[in-house]
Amino acid sequence: MEYQLTADLAPAAGTPDLDPLQRHGVAALLDERLDLLAGIEGPDGVEVEPLDHRVAVHPGGAVITWLVDAPALSFAEDAARHVLTEMLEQTELLPGWTVGRCEVIATDDELEAALGEPAEDDDEDEDDAELTDEEVEALRAELLRSAETLAAFGLEAFGHDPDDPDSPVSEEAARLVAGAFVQGMEILTDELFADVQELDDAEAAASEVEALSVLNQLPQRYADHYGALFAKQFLVVTAILGHRMTQPGWTPPLCTAEALALHVLKSEAGVQLHLANLLDELPMKEILAAFDRHAFADMDHERLYELPTEAGEDDIDLLGTPGLDFDEWFLPRGQGVLHPYLAVEQPLE
Repeated sequence: MEYQLTADLAPAAGTPDLDPLQRHGVAALLDERLDLLAGIEGPDGVEVEPLDHRVAVHPGGAVITWLVDAPALSFAEDAARHVLTEMLEQTELLPGWTVGRCEVIATDDELEAALGEPAEDDDEDEDDAELTDEEVEALRAELLRSAETLAAFGLEAFGHDPDDPDSPVSEEAARLVAGAFVQGMEILTDELFADVQELDDAEAAASEVEALSVLNQLPQRYADHYGALFAKQFLVVTAILGHRMTQPGWTPPLCTAEALALHVLKSEAGVQLHLANLLDELPMKEILAAFDRHAFADMDHERLYELPTEAGEDDIDLLGTPGLDFDEWFLPRGQGVLHPYLAVEQPLE
């Protein structure tokens, strides 16, 4: 099962607050060391697989948000603490640094429900997993920094009106969500690489593979068609989308697959806001409504989620809407070719 952990790292007692240059150096150093970890072996020899991580450094230390795959929660926490402690001991540039809190803040099931209503009996668990003020500040600062990368969308795309003093979406709120989209794209890309590998190894369709992160967020009616080739093509579309998000100006999704990628990205962004304890604070309904109006030419792709999962192919009624048939998802809307790899013919499952 996948677990999202938060770990606090702190310098030796009495160390002055880190200045901006030191914070940048610590973040780069920790990120580099974590990138080198291909696997984690806990104190009892239990294997834990690191899937993704994020480092946020504040004046008093660092916060690592870590997504890992482990057989149980206790193994995830113990293995993460063990490897982080060992990593700090072996890092000469961080003498005296220690691991403080290291605990799971979300399971795979909780991440899937990040944008849903919390269960009533989960209140006690949520209180136990509450982030400290410093951790929240660090995560929010990282979101604001990430927002600068999103050149395709101005703050108006997230509902902020600079000319309206009573705008329901503040400038900071819009920037936080913009940063969540950037961070969500990073995670979405990583997860797609993992999905491709899973399907390649299994030599099967998504309907037969449980350990998928992105393809299981696409319309499940077509899961039998989501093979390794489809996953690679969807990864290419997502890479194109990520590039377009960093360029000034915006053109609505270039094909149905890109609209679906943007649809999934909204959920990934929501997870990042959830981890930073921002979902309840931000007017997400207004923000996402504004984003949909700005980013999409239409919302036809959402109809694919409304189709019954078990219905036969002949039972689909898409009213002749161009691009919604499965074999048209990668066809460009308008002129031009999106990428040569997308012209590869889909195999019949």
